[in-house]
Amino acid sequence: MVESVKSRAEEKFAAIQKKDKQTLKEKEKALQERTEHVARLRALRLAKEAADKKAAEETAAEKTAAKNKKPSRLPQTHRS
Repeated sequence: MVESVKSRAEEKFAAIQKKDKQTLKEKEKALQERTEHVARLRALRLAKEAADKKAAEETAAEKTAAKNKKPSRLPQTHRS
């Protein structure tokens, strides 16, 4: 009888250990998925910020070029 009680206790302990390992794997998987999701969102945000910065620089360059452009002194009919 002592053997059967001990073996049942060992079986229960093993089952609990197995369940704990499975739970830990699930938590690690969820954490990994969350980390990947955040990394993807960060990459998208950085790409958008870079595109916005480039567009702003191009707009500023166009404004500067337009501002620095000298008007022609020739009458409208003689301009090419």
